[in-house]
This record gives sequence, structure tokens and C-alpha cells, in this order.
Amino acid sequence: MQKASTTYLLSPLGRREQFDPRLSWDDVARIKDMWGGKLIIKGIMEPEDAIMAARSGADALVVSNHGGRQLDGALSSISALSDIVQTVQAENSDIEVWLDSGIRSGQDVLKARALGAKGTMIGRAFLYGLGAYGEDGVRRALEIIHKECDLSMAFCGHTDINKVTTDILVKGTYENLKVANR
Repeated sequence: MQKASTTYLLSPLGRREQFDPRLSWDDVARIKDMWGGKLIIKGIMEPEDAIMAARSGADALVVSNHGGRQLDGALSSISALSDIVQTVQAENSDIEVWLDSGIRSGQDVLKARALGAKGTMIGRAFLYGLGAYGEDGVRRALEIIHKECDLSMAFCGHTDINKVTTDILVKGTYENLKVANR
């Protein structure tokens, strides 16, 4: 197997950029074949890209705007989630859809699951725990999020997160998460 290398391009200002516009979905399929393991693509914000990720052989995709660091006016990840989940389901794809960005509590995890995410990523919460108390802080952050999620589920009358649907969300608060004209 070839060792992966990072491609750097020189921008007009002479800075090194870690972005290669020549990359395509065919490259994703090639990387998947070379890798041989599970392939997850993070940064999907458009239903069309979700379809292409599935067709390229990705095992999972992560709906993420990278915390808004790339484009501060970008759509929030949770706003893009529902359309992406529905699009992937309509394609009869087995690709898993996860959510990243904006997860701060167990309620956020529950909302994401209700909107169709298979799971969530909680980078900021565990980093705060790590910074404060090391490994024990990470453990405690995970315990808090789990307890909040469990308690929120109970308040909604559920005991199984796999049975949670948009029925737990307040009507009128999630329908507008979908982007118009899709």
C-alpha cells in the first residue's frame, strides 16, 4: 500500500493551502479501495454531496460545517441534517449519517437523533473536560451528556433512543430547519 501524502498548493499570496481542487468523487472511491477499511467523509452539507458520498463507497458521512470556521455565514449543521437524511433514505443507501457541530448537551444529541442522525460527535465537550481534569474530565463530560440525553428521553416518554422521532420536537421548531427550494 502506498503511503498517503499531503498535497499543498501555493495560493496567489504564496501561502501553502491544504486544498486541492483537482480532487473528485472518483478519488474518494480510489482511496476507499486502497484503504480497505471503513471510510467516513466529514463536512457534508448538501444532499447532492451525500448522494455522491454514498455512491463513492463511503460507509458514513458527517454533516458538519466544521463549527462555522470555514464560512461564518454557512448553514448550521443541524439545519442541513434533515434534508440529507431524507435524501440518503430516498436513495435506499446504507450509508450512516452522523452530525457534528453544535452538540453541547444530551438534549442536542437527542434532537439530532430525532432528526435522523445515527450518532453525533461532541468534540468541544470532551475537550473542555480534558482541559479541566484530563481523562477523568473526559469521562465526566461523557457521563453528563449521557445523563442529560437519558433524562430528556424520559421527559419525552421514551426509553429507547432508536425509537425517537420528530414527534418529540415542538411542532414549528424543526420544520424550518430545512432549507427552502431543495
